[in-house]
Amino acid sequence: MKALGNLLWILFVGLWSSLVYLIIGLLLCLTIIGIPFGKQCFKLASLSLAPFGINVSSDFSKHPIANIIWMIFFGWELACMYFAIGLFLCVTIIGIPFGKQCFKLALLGLFPFGANV
Repeated sequence: MKALGNLLWILFVGLWSSLVYLIIGLLLCLTIIGIPFGKQCFKLASLSLAPFGINVSSDFSKHPIANIIWMIFFGWELACMYFAIGLFLCVTIIGIPFGKQCFKLALLGLFPFGANV
């Protein structure tokens, strides 16, 4: 089931979203200040490519300052977007597994520093 879910996810969502995260991560890594944030974009790119079967645990206390800066500039938009898409997908029975993956991405998009993927 994980393989089928990942295949469908890659075809419809994963490829494009991971490419966007990779490009944003590369742009952020052009500056010294942006390197830690670029690394988090790479973490999001790897999870958004194939999220089925991967567990995410977030530990906010490891890097609270970095998580707050991320949340102010990037995180709240990502979390709201993934949460809204997840709610939309959960309307149908077929979309529920994909909605759950969107909720997982929303958590990682809100607080990526200190998260284990």
